[in-house]
Amino acid sequence: MKSTHHIEDPDVVLIGAGIMSSTLGAMLKELDPTLKIQLYEMTEGFGEEASSGWHNAGTGHAGLCELSYTPDYGPDGEVAVGKAIEIFNQFEQSKQFWAYAVRTGMLSNTADFINPVPHLSFVYGQEQVDFLRSRFKQMKAHHFYEAMTYTEDRDEIKALAPLLVEGRDDTPIAVTKMELGTDVNFGALSGKFVEWLGKQAGAGYATSHRVLDITKSNGRWTLKIKDLDSGRVFTNTAKFVFIGAGGGSLPLLQKSGIAEAKGFGGFPIGGQWLVCDKPEIVEKHMAKVYGMSPGAAPTMAVPHLDTRVINGKKALLFGPYAAWTTKFLHVKGSITDLPASIRTDNIASLVKVGLHNIPLVRYLIQQGTQSMKTRMGELLKFYPAANPEDWELIDAGIRVQAIKKEDGDAGIVHFGTEVITSQDRSISALLGASPGASVSTNIIVEVVKRCFAEKLATPEGHERMKAMVPSYDEDLSLPEHAERQRTLSEEAFKTLNCIR
Repeated sequence: MKSTHHIEDPDVVLIGAGIMSSTLGAMLKELDPTLKIQLYEMTEGFGEEASSGWHNAGTGHAGLCELSYTPDYGPDGEVAVGKAIEIFNQFEQSKQFWAYAVRTGMLSNTADFINPVPHLSFVYGQEQVDFLRSRFKQMKAHHFYEAMTYTEDRDEIKALAPLLVEGRDDTPIAVTKMELGTDVNFGALSGKFVEWLGKQAGAGYATSHRVLDITKSNGRWTLKIKDLDSGRVFTNTAKFVFIGAGGGSLPLLQKSGIAEAKGFGGFPIGGQWLVCDKPEIVEKHMAKVYGMSPGAAPTMAVPHLDTRVINGKKALLFGPYAAWTTKFLHVKGSITDLPASIRTDNIASLVKVGLHNIPLVRYLIQQGTQSMKTRMGELLKFYPAANPEDWELIDAGIRVQAIKKEDGDAGIVHFGTEVITSQDRSISALLGASPGASVSTNIIVEVVKRCFAEKLATPEGHERMKAMVPSYDEDLSLPEHAERQRTLSEEAFKTLNCIR
């Protein structure tokens, strides 16, 4: 998949061919077609690590069903939904940019990367039902969620998602539903953006190329790169470097030596899915169904029973089951990744986090060593009639949760994505956590604002960005923007063929 041309001494080097780097490459090239851009990816393809369709939930995260984004009650005794509203607002920008890319020919065949799938929240037991009822009340009051429905009626729930009711006892259950949910193959989307970028003048990409080192001198970054096919090692330089390498970002960020990276560490969490592709079961369930977090579980391990559409084929996924690992990458990772990331400036934070998160460590080890019978026990809470013979266990991706200090304390960043940028704004890196890929456009817009502000300062630059992301300088969550949000959202969904 190596492009036919390699850009020497470009303006921008992108590291990684996942959703973050590919989005930045496409956006910068549209913002300023004269920019010279080179991308390096160490696997043989595009989006094969965290962006891979099999390595993440594929949920178009917008707070529609994810109970981990509304975990607490507010001072008024009702569930606090501010974080869900924030995520919805950010996902709107992703929809807008993807729709723009379809209209302009950057992307084609939308079903390859996005499909309409309703989003459901599902709870069982009176305490959980009370929680969901309060959450629904608070969310329904905002224009983002005005189409949300709620029911405790079993016949209605059976009509929405039959598998949730089959074989279930009389424990109270409840469901909220948002019809306009999405299933997204971020790996396929990444590949489409990179392939488009490689066809533009002054842009190139190289797969099976690993960046070994990053140093700065005379105002430019020098990258030491290895061609993994031939073994050849060479260098290239750039004015700006973006490290969007998923779990591989932290080691490269540390090699850059920038002061802003000091003190950061990484806590890798592996994952597994149960997968069913039997047509008679798959066709009975058309939804992404999220439940409540089980105790010490990290955000990425909240259980859900999902319809997935990958390479045109539907399947059901349940999980993920978290697991202890020391690798930072699924495809190209090494068991030495975690120990190799330990530095004098982050060891105290790593030790402190380890001591303060013993229940999490115990949970990860327990999850990784549990039997198939135990895993099926979790699935049976969602799908009581599930047959173990219909399900296969597969490995999911690895997420490296950022560890950072705040006010002298150390903690794991379970939510959001850390964007780390040097003071001179010549290098930027992402250390990710949920909802990550879904809000990639919002994250990349912030990178552009921070590192390429001069390109947005001109009337032409502002106009180009508004064309790509109409709400990039607006807050669609405000009541006065409700009608504009509805219009932009409907236009995007129509373009993306996501209105059923």
